[in-house]
Amino acid sequence: MENSRPPLPPFDADSAKIKVRAAENGWNNKDPLKVSLAYSADSQWRNRSSFINGRDEIVEFLTNKWQQELDYKLIKELWAFTENRIAVRFAYEYRNAENQWFRAYGNENWEFDEFGLMRKRFACINDVAITEKERLFKWEGAVRPDDFPSLSELGL
Repeated sequence: MENSRPPLPPFDADSAKIKVRAAENGWNNKDPLKVSLAYSADSQWRNRSSFINGRDEIVEFLTNKWQQELDYKLIKELWAFTENRIAVRFAYEYRNAENQWFRAYGNENWEFDEFGLMRKRFACINDVAITEKERLFKWEGAVRPDDFPSLSELGL
């Protein structure tokens, strides 16, 4: 039996927002193994042009991602929800090994099982090169502070 990851479906506006913020916090901590535990053992992803299946592939994918995307900071925002699905929009900033900064913009569609584990994740993402002065996601530590602006408040 899977471990439960509340809030569980069916989602309402409050529980969907909690789920989105938990995902954001998890990814901002950049711990691939811990992040993978929020997904079902047989989770299926499409991330850009990559197709990822199961937790082992999730860990491998995220390990490689965060080795290449340095100083990664992410903000997610709830877009819509139904009983067991959530749609989010997001943006994250990172730099590569050559110190070129980027802001990635995207949308994700999530589907959850009865235990609150994400069983499907579909992500469309576009990267835009930015200068260091154009960076907006500047907070201390891994997790975005509660009083830090949302994507909408930042005009993104």
